[in-house]
Order: sequence, then structure tokens, then C-alpha cells
Amino acid sequence: MTPSPPHPVPEPLLAPRPPEPAGPGSGSGRDGAGPGAPRRGGPDGARAEAAGRGRLAGGSFELSHRREDGVRLASLLWRPGPGWRAISSAMVGGGIGPAEWVLNAQVPGGYARMDPVDHLREMAPAGPGVGMLTAAAVDRFTRAADGGAEAVATVGLRVPTWAAAPEGVPDPELAPLHRPGTINIIVAVPVPVSDAALVNLVMTVTEAKTQALVEEGFGCTGTASDAVCVAAPEAGPGDAPGELFGGPRSVWGARAARAVHRAVRQGARDWAGRDGTRT
Repeated sequence: MTPSPPHPVPEPLLAPRPPEPAGPGSGSGRDGAGPGAPRRGGPDGARAEAAGRGRLAGGSFELSHRREDGVRLASLLWRPGPGWRAISSAMVGGGIGPAEWVLNAQVPGGYARMDPVDHLREMAPAGPGVGMLTAAAVDRFTRAADGGAEAVATVGLRVPTWAAAPEGVPDPELAPLHRPGTINIIVAVPVPVSDAALVNLVMTVTEAKTQALVEEGFGCTGTASDAVCVAAPEAGPGDAPGELFGGPRSVWGARAARAVHRAVRQGARDWAGRDGTRT
């Protein structure tokens, strides 16, 4: 099943929302945001449904919907195009490599397909890229920017986890199975970055995610199925490898951390606000 490309709708659907208490630059893709938001519904079947298009780091950033087994599911697709590379923990495009697109696709709760890589490739464009799956509500994505670094997060916290939990101790369940979730984060920085700095940025992004969750009252470092993707332009032929540092006190590490912190904090607040659940 390959979704048809989404058609554009007015930019405000995916444009950042006005500042919220979590900090400036936050935005949300919750349903009905902005004029021109699409009407819900449509017949069952394996097809895509246009929802919106914006920009992220100069590339198109598209929200679309599809139906699988009678369930309406959302996907985010960022297309920076050739000349970008990414580091990711995703099943498709994991590691460090070229990334002409990044896909964050929603799947039903209790997802049981045994071919997730094939499933992602059915939905993804051609060419090298990064593909992530989540049972969180992708159309409730949040986004934030800081000094040129941009972050997009989809946040679900049904089963929050501490990374260093005691062996054999089950993780708490904050909501029924029909409200599953994980935290997927996409980060873009506008400058070339060395391999070591990419690894460092993943560490910084993860630290910022955990800080946001703790500050929102969730006793966890994340969930057991979180994924991350950090993308940057490739260095030109003969150029230096790019920024050498990506820690929280480096220029781009600090900016990425603040963007991720705001996006994840708003996403956690949004998730909790739906039924008031907190740890």
C-alpha cells in the first residue's frame, strides 16, 4: 500500500502555533489546527488522504492520512532532498547515511505485523531515507525551533520507562491499550556535522527529551520503543567534515536541545491533558 502524495492546503495547518508556556517556537498538528484543515472521514480502504503541507529545514513537510484495516492512521513525511544525511535508531535507514526523506508513520495499537521494514518501505518514497513507526497519534505532532535547529515530536506515554529499571519489575501502564504510544523525534540542523557530533547530538536530544518528561511530571526517561533521527546537510567535496561538537553546550547541540525540550514538553502536556493522567 503506497499512499498518494498529499495535496497542499493553507500553510497555517503546519505552521508553528503562538508561543505556549513551554517556550517560544512550539507548534502542534492536532486536528483542526488552522484554517483549511481537512474534514474527517472517508470510506475505508488502503488509500491516502491529504491533510497538510508545510516546510521543515527548507524541505517539504507533509501530514497525510491513510486507512488500514478500517483504521484511520496519520503519517509525517519530511523531504529535505538530496544532499542531506542522518543518524537514526529507526528500522529503515538506521545508523548514519544519506537521507532524502524521513517518514514517521502511525500504526494501530497492538501492531502485530512481522514485516515492519517491508511495511515502512510500502509507504515510503524511493531513494535513501529514514522510516519510523509509532502507535502514537501522529497528527498530534508538536514542533519547535531554536536558532535554526528544528524539532518535531510525536509523543505517547502509555507505558513510561526508566532506562535503568530493576530487572523483572514491570513498567507502569498509564492508559488502556487503545491509547498506546512511543516518542519519535526528528531533528534538523542547517549545518554539516561530523560523525562524532551526530552521535553527540543523539545523546543531547535524548537528554533534552528526558528533561522535558521529568519537568512535566512523568517519572521516566522515555518509553521502551522511542526512536530518534537527527539530520544535517552533507559537507561539500573538499570541505571540512562539519561541526565537531554536538553536546548541550555546543552551539548546535544547545539549540537542538532547546527545540526538542519544547516540542516534547508540549507533546507530553498534550498527551496528559486528554485524560489528566500523570505519574
